[in-house]
Amino acid sequence: MPESVRLGVNIDHIATLREARKTREPDPVAAAVLAELAGADQITIHLRGDRRHIQDRDVELLRRTVHTRLNLEAAATPAMVTIASTHKPDTVTLVPERREEVTTEGGLDVLLNQNLVRKTAGELRDAGIEVSIFVDPDYDQIKAIVKLGVGLIEINTAKYSEARQPEQAAAEADKVAQLARAAAKLGLRVYAGHGLNYRNVRRIVAIPEIEELNIGHSIVARATLVGLERAVREMKELLRH
Repeated sequence: MPESVRLGVNIDHIATLREARKTREPDPVAAAVLAELAGADQITIHLRGDRRHIQDRDVELLRRTVHTRLNLEAAATPAMVTIASTHKPDTVTLVPERREEVTTEGGLDVLLNQNLVRKTAGELRDAGIEVSIFVDPDYDQIKAIVKLGVGLIEINTAKYSEARQPEQAAAEADKVAQLARAAAKLGLRVYAGHGLNYRNVRRIVAIPEIEELNIGHSIVARATLVGLERAVREMKELLRH
């Protein structure tokens, strides 16, 4: 088991704050630099179709600036494949997307969209980009992912994060753990994320198959009070086994 789980810091909400006033600050690029200085192992951004936070220019500038890894979350569309092929993030994580949602509401249904996912993943791999799929803790989904030749998944931890009762949280964490074990046995590398925060992350960190967590809102929210570098360092410390 590695000494600690890697931390991907999602900086979307730095851009959300900027877009609230349609101004130039705060700058996601500056946020990425500070996050990396504080120990982030990856910078994650979601370029949505409605461009509600991260913009195309952010992707371009971040690709030039990020020294760790850049993970681009995106819908499986030709436009996003073109953008990714142009800027070459280290990883593209395919996610579902609905214009009316506040944030991503669930994992990508690979069973329902096998042909689209196969085509999109193939085009991204041809461009030299690693492909990950954001997926709910569902065994049938990961079996479908393996058949598509994708080697990396990010397990959706939303139901665990949103659980109100300890028993419910324990049950949801167990689902994540069971899927992580099953995925690893099938040869998949396993990441996780969505809704994790400083209070609930330890239970997910304890799952040995999970290599990396992507965390955004909680870190950015804490950063508004204590600063981004401190917020990232505090989360990194929680990710140590």
